Amino acid sequence: MPIDMSTSRPSASAPATAQLRRTHADAPDTMSRFARLVTLEEGPERDAVRDELVTAWLPMAHRIAGRFRDRGEAIEDLRQVAALGLVKAVDRFDPERGAFESYAVPTITGEIKRHFRDRMWALRVPRRVQELRNKVRVARRELTQNPGASEPSVADIATHTGLTEDEVNAGLEALESFSTLSLDAETSAGDDGYSLADTLGDSDSSFDVVVDRESAKEGLRRLPERERAILYMRFFEDMTQSRIADQLGISQMHVSRLISRSCERVRQEALR
Repeated sequence: MPIDMSTSRPSASAPATAQLRRTHADAPDTMSRFARLVTLEEGPERDAVRDELVTAWLPMAHRIAGRFRDRGEAIEDLRQVAALGLVKAVDRFDPERGAFESYAVPTITGEIKRHFRDRMWALRVPRRVQELRNKVRVARRELTQNPGASEPSVADIATHTGLTEDEVNAGLEALESFSTLSLDAETSAGDDGYSLADTLGDSDSSFDVVVDRESAKEGLRRLPERERAILYMRFFEDMTQSRIADQLGISQMHVSRLISRSCERVRQEALR
């Protein structure tokens, strides 16, 4: 039976298949509902149409959130952030400016990126370092996307991004510093049981008296020579008042009065 080949040819008046095919299966045709949304006043009817639009496009928001998985944030939390971006996109979209997907994708993506930038760092990291981290991460992905590609060097990343090697190193450090470790976490150097806290130095008790010593210097300089000598013997040579009295040929009571008077003068001088 002969086949009529004319039936297999697309009609000249029919739209091309490529024009009808959507970019993603989660991009519904909602232009009529957006056109209706902009005509409605605030109220239950508008809220209902808005909820319908958000529900219709929610799968797309979840798909965008999935691009950011395995970066230290739970996928459920990423989906909530993406949904928030979707709501903002629905509220701000003007149907006369084109397709909703073209507007919503960067809006949702930007919301997720802001979430990582502002909420996910355990320590506040300067914006410049965050930007370096993102550039380095993207460059590493692009340089290793071909099968068999080796891990790029700092120089390779610098050439690819136009950054200096110092900037690349800062970005690489930021890639490894997205979250903090507990000071109780054990080090990976061995099985000796040492924690990060064990690698930290102890506070020097001498630091506590540095300021006091510096403050007392001027007052000590203003004391008569005998009083300075008495204070030196008492507090630096740890001599008893009786021994100081014997060495100076005065009474122990007089040494006690001189020490008290001298200490008070130094204290008053330090408080000025």
